Amino acid sequence: MLVRASGIVPWRRKGKKLQVALVHRPRYDDWSWPKGKLERGEEWVVAAARETLEETGLRVRLGTPLPTSWYGLGTKDGRPQLKQVRYWAGTVAGGDGALEHEIDEVCWLPADEARERLTYRRDREQLDALVDAQADGLLDTWTLLVVRHAHAVGRGSWDGPDPARPLSPVGVRRADRIVPLLEAYQPEHLLSSPSLRCTDTMAPYATASGLGLQTRKSLSEEGFTRSPDKALTRLDQVLARGEGTALCTHGPVFPGLLRALTNLAPQGRERTMLTRLARQGIDKGEVLAVHLAGIGPQATVVHLERHRPPA
Repeated sequence: MLVRASGIVPWRRKGKKLQVALVHRPRYDDWSWPKGKLERGEEWVVAAARETLEETGLRVRLGTPLPTSWYGLGTKDGRPQLKQVRYWAGTVAGGDGALEHEIDEVCWLPADEARERLTYRRDREQLDALVDAQADGLLDTWTLLVVRHAHAVGRGSWDGPDPARPLSPVGVRRADRIVPLLEAYQPEHLLSSPSLRCTDTMAPYATASGLGLQTRKSLSEEGFTRSPDKALTRLDQVLARGEGTALCTHGPVFPGLLRALTNLAPQGRERTMLTRLARQGIDKGEVLAVHLAGIGPQATVVHLERHRPPA
């Protein structure tokens, strides 16, 4: 039996020194990272953000993934249990710090002191990865969330102008499910094609977050057909700003955007994945989280995460 959980290693800099946040559970008298089990149908990143908020009272913005932990939990009903815990680096974006009964203390410590305080040796693996990323200049990242609009009413069954074609019921449900996913990364800017199927994909999160949704014709199918390079100009502007951004557009626009991001990825998994997605495309309603370090032409793609809608 597999028990799935996820959590976050919150980090900050105090002066020039890296600090991380540990939580203390009085029930077990242990020090570890904030984490918890996934609820039914919940995505890993959503659970990580939710559990961290519940345990620490802090809203933490997810950064790059950290190593996954695997360990046994003994048996239940005669069956062995294996626990899988996925982790992300994260920075505090808000919250009141109020603690729940399961946690009685949150402690910010320098990395070397945290290593000594951690109860479980397995938790040091995430700390080591965090420290290594800091040394390599790849810890302080921002996230570009590339969103393909959710499923829309088919062109053949729509009599109105194509930009006014709405989401289907399946698409509406996916737009709602995207809200907690985007909340985990907490983008600071929302960009969209002005086509209704794109704005309606982003509208639930715009409402929930209170962020304004900016529309750009260069991200529409019609604008792309007229001037393909303008979408790349929009991407360059996002890269130059270097702040968390969710960008919703259409299938035909993606190959050029992803090829441009490929040029920012070193050889390896991320470059290979971007090349493949530029060729094959991404699913309707999919969110591609692109973690970048640095800004502008010097930005580096550090990691990619695909969040695909249920089949």
